[in-house]
Amino acid sequence: MTMQSAVAEPTSTTREPVLSLKKVSKGFGAVRALTDIDLDIYPGEVVAIVGDNGAGKSTLVKILAGVHPQDSGTISFDGQVVSIPTPTASRALGIATVFQDLALCDNLDVVSNLFLGREIVRGISMDEEEMEQRSWTLLRQLSAKIPSVRIAVASLSGGQRQTVAIARSLIGEPSVVILDEPTAALGVAQTAEVLNLVERLRERGLGVLLISHNMADVQAVADRVVVLRLGRNNGDFHVADVSYEEIISAITGATDNVVTRRASAHAVQAAADNAAAAPVEAPIAEAEAVAAPSAGSVTEALPNNATGIDADSEENR
Repeated sequence: MTMQSAVAEPTSTTREPVLSLKKVSKGFGAVRALTDIDLDIYPGEVVAIVGDNGAGKSTLVKILAGVHPQDSGTISFDGQVVSIPTPTASRALGIATVFQDLALCDNLDVVSNLFLGREIVRGISMDEEEMEQRSWTLLRQLSAKIPSVRIAVASLSGGQRQTVAIARSLIGEPSVVILDEPTAALGVAQTAEVLNLVERLRERGLGVLLISHNMADVQAVADRVVVLRLGRNNGDFHVADVSYEEIISAITGATDNVVTRRASAHAVQAAADNAAAAPVEAPIAEAEAVAAPSAGSVTEALPNNATGIDADSEENR
């Protein structure tokens, strides 16, 4: 059963998604990798795709990157139904994909990696000065921490290499950026650097598709979480309205699992601890109520007249 939660209203002034998939399916022989996948990505929105191994995340990325064509279904870009037969067609549409292996040339410097295949030429030679200036401009816009654009990529840290790969994807002015496991194998500081970079992409008004297994990273930067299970949609959640346990339940396909049982046990134990720590006031209150008769009982003891004075004694007086 598909789990559904309230979806965030896009912050963009337009209500049209920049990228939309409807009933997209893909098979490899007898194996159905994707079945009737629906997905919308709006400008200025980070959408996280999560799922267990074999859920179809990589296949979905490769369809959008032009590596594999879908078998059925439609892909719309800026409201127009499009075909993505090749990676070149994907880039021409405005979809930039940063794969997990980054595909950087370690022996080249940052500038050469950023403009690889898109070199700026003046006359018969490359305009190195212009490419270097554009490199610095782009990296500053992303608040990137790169010591020099003329340093070899091999000498950069994992987070810096990821920054270079993402910056390279922005050279063609894309509308959608796909990040495949951008924080995999990174340390805490490097992960924070990449997550800040994702925030910068959102601020630039780009639609970001984030593939990740790290729920902490997803909840830190994503606006929505789309869950895939066995090649099908199994949840579309607003991050602000969903818990970690609910996401895990959608990924595993069950609400009764180790994580939810542990959370329930903790909740029961916390309730028991609170009950044990609460002061015992009820018996004292009951004792005071017995010792002091209520106003109702006093009223019932009075005679029919409201004053409680005997009428005969009043006449005798």
